[in-house]
Amino acid sequence: MVYAFLEESAFRQELTLFAILTPVAFYLPTTNLEKALLISSLIMVLVVELLNSSVEAAIDRISFEHHDLSKRAKDFGSAAVMLALFIALLMWSAICIPLVLKL
Repeated sequence: MVYAFLEESAFRQELTLFAILTPVAFYLPTTNLEKALLISSLIMVLVVELLNSSVEAAIDRISFEHHDLSKRAKDFGSAAVMLALFIALLMWSAICIPLVLKL
């Protein structure tokens, strides 16, 4: 994780998001299960980003030449990160919007 932090800007951005939103999750008046879901969705984003970075590193290790299969693999990894971020957004929206509407 240290290497990912030092070398991957996307991982740093997502780790910053995790560092900001995790205390928010604990502060929100939600159940323990909801807190776990909020934090787990953020951890899932970090896990998928690490997997995406590992795919990219392996492909770059093989060759820097342009190849359609290499591009496709990298695009699939990026799409997985996007979906993980979308799931986190849905989770946070589903739990936080009702809290805001109660105010």
